[in-house]
Amino acid sequence: MMWLVTLLLLWAPHLTEPLNISADKGASSVTLNQSQTLAENFTSVRNHKTLVMGRGQEVCTIPCDLTAKMIRDEKHSICGQLQQSLSSYVRSTSKLIRDMMEEQHRALEFLTSQVTELVTKVHTLKSEVQQSNREMFSIKPVQAHGRDCSDIKETLGSIVPKTPSGIYIIHPDNTDTPFEVFCEMDYMGGGWTVMQRRTDGQIDFRRPWTDYEDGFGHLPGEHWLGLRKVFHVINQRDARFQLHIALVSHDDTTAYASYDDFRLDNETNFYSIHLGRYAGSAGDAFRGYNQEQNQDTAPFSTLDVDNDGCSPFCFLNNQTVESCSLQNHRSGWWFNRCGLANLNTPPPDLERSRRETEGTGQEKKRKRTVGHTEEGDKERSGGDESSGGHKESSGGDKETSEGDKESTSGEGEEDRRDKGRGHLHWDTWTQNGVPHYIKSVTMEIRRIPTNN
Repeated sequence: MMWLVTLLLLWAPHLTEPLNISADKGASSVTLNQSQTLAENFTSVRNHKTLVMGRGQEVCTIPCDLTAKMIRDEKHSICGQLQQSLSSYVRSTSKLIRDMMEEQHRALEFLTSQVTELVTKVHTLKSEVQQSNREMFSIKPVQAHGRDCSDIKETLGSIVPKTPSGIYIIHPDNTDTPFEVFCEMDYMGGGWTVMQRRTDGQIDFRRPWTDYEDGFGHLPGEHWLGLRKVFHVINQRDARFQLHIALVSHDDTTAYASYDDFRLDNETNFYSIHLGRYAGSAGDAFRGYNQEQNQDTAPFSTLDVDNDGCSPFCFLNNQTVESCSLQNHRSGWWFNRCGLANLNTPPPDLERSRRETEGTGQEKKRKRTVGHTEEGDKERSGGDESSGGHKESSGGDKETSEGDKESTSGEGEEDRRDKGRGHLHWDTWTQNGVPHYIKSVTMEIRRIPTNN
């Protein structure tokens, strides 16, 4: 109500003017107009106040406008300052990021240059090493001493008074690369290319096909030259070779077996052996005493490439044999239903050691089985039936023990037979009907004159 009282006090002088009657009509007209204007303003103010009061707010027209203006100005000022702060922060942050990226880029460039330098050094060192290796081990055709040991003997014999035995490089006809062999230049005139030597049993001859084809061992000592190399040597054009086998028994008795026109077929035919006429003092074990023992023309056979003629099995000394290689302790040879010759059998010590290892494992397994059975019997004991069952079990153990004794006896008999016979078989070389115990053997080949 305060606004109404204030309004009446402001306009009270003007409200009394219509009561004074003036003679002047113009003055009366002005007074009337003022009254109408005042009434309209009052009505407008009242309507405005009524509208505002209807919204439940108090309005002071002039101060509120100023306050609103001040608030708007302050808001604009704050917004401007905030925008300036944000812009400044964005600029500083962007600069910081750019500086960091530039620094990282410089560091990356430095590391890249270091890595490039190291790679260059590595390539340089690699090139130097390769160059050094090329200089030390230059890939040049190896100068062979001859086509085979016979050719070397013939060539050097006209130059030096004595050609020593040892390792030589040969390059047979129709072969791509030369290879090393041991040449025996002293025995029976020399010129022998050694294809096999057995002496001390240090080299294991229980080998797969690939080893027998490529060769193994040490040329100055025990070794097998390799079927492929022997094939290249003896299949040269306009050349014939003889095979000579020198045997030494445990009491240093010597014997030999010689075959002329010795040949081997190629790999496709499993290097089948072809032997000419026999001569010597050890007997023709390759051909044996009958056709069933004849190993001439037999293909080479190993445990993993079985060509022994026992398909599916054959009989040997009243025994069924499925694999001659397995029967001969996993060795490789020109088997034909096994036969009487095999100079590649491993020493009995190696085979006996393998047997003992396997036997020890089986014995431990048997003891564990018997131990479990006895424990089970003890747990089940407590009545007559259990006692009877235990007796039966004991009887079974007794039978097993007897079987073990028989097995042990069988193995001992085989060991004794191997010990008496020796591990190298040339069973036509006998004394009082018993094959000699062969201590060492050398198989070697040499050129012989052709009919041309």
